[in-house]
Amino acid sequence: MVDLVNTLTAPAPLTLSVVSTLYNSEPCIEQFCTRVSEAARSFGGEYEIILVDDGSPDRSREIAIAQSRADPHIRVIELSRNFGHHKAIMTGLAHARGELVFLIDSDLEEDPAWLGSFHDRMQRDGADVVYGVQSRRKGSLVERATGALYYATLNSMLEFPIPRNVITARLMTARYVSQLIRHRDREVCLAALWVMTGFRQVAITVEKKDRGASTYGIGKRLAIVVNAVTSFSNRPLVYIFYLGVFIMVTAAVAGAVLIWFVLFHGVGVGVAGWPSLVISVWFLGGMTIFCLGVIGMYLSKVFMETKDRPYTVIRAYHPEIVDRDDD
Repeated sequence: MVDLVNTLTAPAPLTLSVVSTLYNSEPCIEQFCTRVSEAARSFGGEYEIILVDDGSPDRSREIAIAQSRADPHIRVIELSRNFGHHKAIMTGLAHARGELVFLIDSDLEEDPAWLGSFHDRMQRDGADVVYGVQSRRKGSLVERATGALYYATLNSMLEFPIPRNVITARLMTARYVSQLIRHRDREVCLAALWVMTGFRQVAITVEKKDRGASTYGIGKRLAIVVNAVTSFSNRPLVYIFYLGVFIMVTAAVAGAVLIWFVLFHGVGVGVAGWPSLVISVWFLGGMTIFCLGVIGMYLSKVFMETKDRPYTVIRAYHPEIVDRDDD
């Protein structure tokens, strides 16, 4: 009888969940909600829109809550502080209840109307994930060059290469999302997690709108590369090993050559070589510190992961809900 009651009172299954995050999103929220709602309604079936407030310093939270009061399809998850874009996304995905999950940024550089074309491609190819890629990166020549260098450097270190010019927008099946959120990395590199989760994934070329300079500057991109490499690859440690072998072999050959000159050509060892000696000492000292730093980054990853802390803390739900894990 209990099972029958639960079945009768259970909410109707959702066809679609739309997940997005908010950070300095105040100018876009109302228009974003309107356009996403239009796309979701044309998609058909029951839907929900999940907005994760990532500790935004502007009025994003207040505007989003007002939108949720006006539209029962909209739910707002308020984080206790800023945890970062990728962690906020994972929190939103963990709360998605739809059979399909459409992930998209709220800045309107990515068009909510893509939902239809993404779904058509998913059905045609039988894929679990359809993700957007840009045919050409936006921005100046310097931004495009640094972007190309970013992907080249990152993929040279990873076992599972990340598609070039990939964007946030993607349509995913519930079974894919359920496996994606099983990853409990404290230091989240979402692009790498998307790839290594597997399933059939296909790309679709899109054109993003340019609404200003990217918030991912060179420093942030470098941090992402370091985080991704140390989280998903042991190649730097392998390279350090080969570097040590190379230095030892080079030193042994140089020593043998020096001994050969002394024994057979009478060249003394007292030849002035102060500059070369100083350069060698500084080079090897810097190389030693660099290698220790790489090893230290891996040890810091172990330290962070073993603490098993939640990667976000939820302050409130709007509207309020119960029986929900705050992770």
